[in-house]
Amino acid sequence: MTTLIPPAGPGAAARQLLTGGGPSTDTADMVPDVVEILCELIRIPSVNPMGQPAAGAPYYEQALTDHLERFFHHLDVPVVRQSIAPQRDNLVACLAGTGNCEAGPIIVFDAHQDTVPVEGMTIPPWEPTVAAGRVSGRGACDVKGAMACMLTAFARLARDRPPGRPTLLMACTVNEEYGFSGAQALVQAWSTAAGPLCRRRPDQVIVAEPTDLHVVAAHKGVVRWRCHAVGRAAHSSRPDQGDNAIYRMAQAVLALQAYAATLQQRPGDPALGPPTLNVGTIRGGLSVNTVPDYCTIEIDRRLLPEDAPEVARQDVLDALAGHPALADRLRHDPPFLVSRGLSDHENRALAEQLLLSIRRLGHDAHRVRVPYGTNAPFYAEAGIPTVVCGPGSIDQAHTADEWIAIDQLTAAVEVYYAVGCGATTTAQNTSR
Repeated sequence: MTTLIPPAGPGAAARQLLTGGGPSTDTADMVPDVVEILCELIRIPSVNPMGQPAAGAPYYEQALTDHLERFFHHLDVPVVRQSIAPQRDNLVACLAGTGNCEAGPIIVFDAHQDTVPVEGMTIPPWEPTVAAGRVSGRGACDVKGAMACMLTAFARLARDRPPGRPTLLMACTVNEEYGFSGAQALVQAWSTAAGPLCRRRPDQVIVAEPTDLHVVAAHKGVVRWRCHAVGRAAHSSRPDQGDNAIYRMAQAVLALQAYAATLQQRPGDPALGPPTLNVGTIRGGLSVNTVPDYCTIEIDRRLLPEDAPEVARQDVLDALAGHPALADRLRHDPPFLVSRGLSDHENRALAEQLLLSIRRLGHDAHRVRVPYGTNAPFYAEAGIPTVVCGPGSIDQAHTADEWIAIDQLTAAVEVYYAVGCGATTTAQNTSR
């Protein structure tokens, strides 16, 4: 049976907590249901426009940020917003540990608020369904499912206040899918002792992404930029009087295809594979009866953890410059996204402690390396041991019928709760 409303019972209290209903005498005893929290998150569109013009619903994270802020207010914990861009605020909540934020360990849960666009979906993107042991909807897997698990664990910790717990920051960041600007701004604030609710660098970060509850200790980086072919406009009845920029760009794309093939021959990582290049978009021309004087592509160059983004990008530019027909016809913008890969050199102790905790809960988890990118490298570059771990499979992320398994959600809640109780804090002295 398929339903748009999760099962009743504890969900009634959760609905009051989530929707900003009036406080009740037993609010402190409420522990929201993870499935209901996820359904509420899915119902609130937070689409990243991915660099394209956009305004209002369903774009940007503001409505979801407002919703999350109410959630933390009802838990009676400090919560602050960090403005990143119009309609885009990081939200950081703090559950103080047994010690204090100056002396005791500080752990960060990071979950990004944005989702990819919904074009081409075969299910209603913002009408969550619960059926056959799954929750479906845009963001169910990437990454509102893991966010719901972190929120559920956070609420339980706020209720239980277990002794010996570290200080826990819940960071709901923006613009992960296209620019990582939320995580970058948060790290920058911490580096200047002006971070939201935290005046020093945290000790550990757990980044939420769909990893099937495996612990990602290393992943690829990326550098992305736009390349423009320059031509000369003319009437299409006299194409000889113009210089067709699309034809020029077609030559450049073929050259990039050949370059991408050479990358496949380079030594790679056994798990991550070789570095890669992809041309993801192409746009050009004014009308069908005009010789186009411009054409633009977006280039995605994936990096191994040890690769320097600026070196990798320059290698591509040099390869294109080696083609005489292209050398003076192409213009390259500065990168609009740069992220080094996540290295496992500084996070091994944290990864092992988290794996031990997951296995104690009965799950067969492993330390893995993956080809996609996350917020994690920005925390790691600041010297904070950081790993990636969450429910769901990356195979379901961004799909036309996106879903996540409920048993993965319930398992992840227990994992995050254990972390919030201090299951990984013994790693902090050996991770630095």
